[in-house]
Amino acid sequence: MYSQSILPFLLAIWPAFTSAAPAEAMGKRTASGLNADAKAIGKVYFGSATDNGELNDTAYTEILGNTDEFGQTTPTNSMKWDAIEPSRNNFTFAGGDQIAELAKKNNQLLRCHNLLQMWHKLTKDAIIVSSGNFDNETLISIMENHITNEVKHFGDACYAWDVVNEALEDNGTYRADVFYNTIGPAYIPLAFKFAQAANPNVKLYYNDYNIEYPGPKALMAQEIVAGIQAAGARIDGVGLQSHFIVGETPSLEDQMAVQKNFSDLGVDIALTELDIRLTLPSTDDTLAQQKVDYNTTVSACVQTPRCIGVTIWDYTDKYSWIPNTFPGQGDACPWDANLQKTPAYDGIVAALT
Repeated sequence: MYSQSILPFLLAIWPAFTSAAPAEAMGKRTASGLNADAKAIGKVYFGSATDNGELNDTAYTEILGNTDEFGQTTPTNSMKWDAIEPSRNNFTFAGGDQIAELAKKNNQLLRCHNLLQMWHKLTKDAIIVSSGNFDNETLISIMENHITNEVKHFGDACYAWDVVNEALEDNGTYRADVFYNTIGPAYIPLAFKFAQAANPNVKLYYNDYNIEYPGPKALMAQEIVAGIQAAGARIDGVGLQSHFIVGETPSLEDQMAVQKNFSDLGVDIALTELDIRLTLPSTDDTLAQQKVDYNTTVSACVQTPRCIGVTIWDYTDKYSWIPNTFPGQGDACPWDANLQKTPAYDGIVAALT
């Protein structure tokens, strides 16, 4: 029992002691923002994609420009072939310039996306060049001209380029687009050589989906990395898009295993298009599972030394691509359509801190 002489002193200091002790004892701190937390543990950034049509929404851009939350941005569409070169040698940079200027104004890194878009559901780039029935030599020249002009135009505004995007089918075979059909698999290292020549300073990535877990597609993506290196071209990293479904997200162990396999090839990894969709309407249970799935995925990056950062494929459900592409699904982002944080946000914070 305390003596009466010391009791007043203990009562005086007790409030200050109890208010500070729990957070310190548990090693926790209040989240200061996703990017601030990511950088505090040695990652390069936490970022969000955006698109030009959203930039008139001032409430949206205020959050997007908060560098405590986002230290990097990616244009979803305005740097793709069909936006930049809608007809041969006719270059239109206005949309991409708007995103680049926004990133500069906000003091954010810019991941430029992308030089060769192979998406089987949107092959405007392939249609543009295939309409001429070009031979191998001519198509290589067209590809070099496009890559050179675009990379030089944006210059050092780009922290990194997704040079080739989605070149593989889910079974691990090459996607049969105009570049592969005409040039063969050599088009990929050629694209990296052209990008490197146009700007030796920018980081060069291969970007794809469904390569985040072990399987034939991930193995073939590793072959692509090795093939680029064997051809004498430079590749700095692999983008794991990470478009997942609530309750079906790859395990922590599987995601870390694939990231290690890429790391062992001497390249960095980035999660480049993260969202985790669910069946609408959302429920408390599905939102709770989504929180776990976001935590698992971000934790895999946190625990992989060469995973340098995470980009969510827009931060809010208000501008998510999911409902238009997957009818009946949505609520995939850490902010809801009213720009309010969802439980997924807390899952990310827990992974970063």
